Amino acid sequence: MIDESKRLTERMKTILCVVGTRPEAIKMAPVILALKKETWTKVRVLATAQHRELLDQMLGLFDIKPDVDLNLMQKNQTLPELTARLMSALDLAFSGEAPDAVLAQGDTTTVMVAALAAFYRCIPFGHIEAGLRTGDMAYPFPEEMNRVLTGRLARWHFAPTESARENLLAEGVSDERIFVTGNTVIDALLDVSKRCDELAPKISPGHRLVLVTAHRRENFGEPLLEICRAIKYLADTRSDVEFLYPVHPNPNVRNVAIKELGHHPRIRLCDPLEYIPFVAAMKAAYFILSDSGGVQEEAPALGKPVLVLRQQTERPEAVKEGVVKIVGANCDAIVQESVRLLDDNTAYYSMARGISPYGDGNASIRIASVLHRHFPEYA
Repeated sequence: MIDESKRLTERMKTILCVVGTRPEAIKMAPVILALKKETWTKVRVLATAQHRELLDQMLGLFDIKPDVDLNLMQKNQTLPELTARLMSALDLAFSGEAPDAVLAQGDTTTVMVAALAAFYRCIPFGHIEAGLRTGDMAYPFPEEMNRVLTGRLARWHFAPTESARENLLAEGVSDERIFVTGNTVIDALLDVSKRCDELAPKISPGHRLVLVTAHRRENFGEPLLEICRAIKYLADTRSDVEFLYPVHPNPNVRNVAIKELGHHPRIRLCDPLEYIPFVAAMKAAYFILSDSGGVQEEAPALGKPVLVLRQQTERPEAVKEGVVKIVGANCDAIVQESVRLLDDNTAYYSMARGISPYGDGNASIRIASVLHRHFPEYA
């Protein structure tokens, strides 16, 4: 029995899951937990800590402890500096871990460098949330470049939707390498939404809550000022509306938000929320103003309209369904569409339909199944 157990352990495949930011942790957690239930694989978790505190919050929520922590975050880090540190550190870690496969999710610098480091080491790489495209390398920046390059390097493309699959096919990716799984964020969301209501933000009687998230690099500077002007105008002119804005710690965001919005009685600025209270805030909101990709996926599943504070989106499915609308970082457009949702019940309920084009909560199980099929010698 001992010899048999040892033999099976030796045949187990090591899957190294790389996470660097809060959104990656949310979307990777269901995959990590699904793989940990499998008998054919040994799961290792590597944290780059591209976002230190936010990453730790999310991993703690799902009771996941990194096996390797590179702790690379530095204040005001530039993209070239971060990329160089990631490449050296990940290459060394991959050499020591010698995994049979590497997985990473999304479009951050961590993901792009992990794919390249795995390529240099001839380690198969699985890209979770593959195939999202805007078609414009400048929007979002640098995420569009990150995912395009990652798509050239991946062995397995775990596409969340048919539209993402079509993007990959158009780029010449072989159909046999593409697997439409749904988005793992829905796996996490459905779990958390069952246990978050007691953490809902307090709202004054008769008031409606608008949740705001605005932090993307392409909105630094004048675009963020436009967003703040719109929020302030709405708060000044609509006495029955309150705003909750969890502010990203990046000083390009935080300093502007505090200066422009920090003294209004119906605008609450707070530190970034942990995932359970953030889901509770989404559920409590009347609608959401956001430049976040994840919110565009999560909020429709909760029946909450989203006005997207970007010029383009790589998540067109919810736009096509009519539950998400692109307004850009433009004060007038934000105000106009917000007022429409506040005053026109028909317009509001046409968007608040609880449509979820991004999955059924089983994406992680599908990903684990695909990987198992690739390593059949253990079965």
